[in-house]
Amino acid sequence: MQLSGRNQLPGEIIEIKKGDVVSEVVVQVGEHRISGVITTTSVENLNLKIGDRVTALIKATEVSFIK
Repeated sequence: MQLSGRNQLPGEIIEIKKGDVVSEVVVQVGEHRISGVITTTSVENLNLKIGDRVTALIKATEVSFIK
């Protein structure tokens, strides 16, 4: 599979907050956490659970930096 997203961050799911329509998935990437919201249907179809190794794919049109 080829992807156009360049920001691929492997990590482990540490938390899933399921909602009726959307769910928040929190992934530990090294010493940082990344949080994303996907449909609850996607969480169920992917059979995501705490402890799963996943890759967070980030494709954004805008990135901000703080120094």
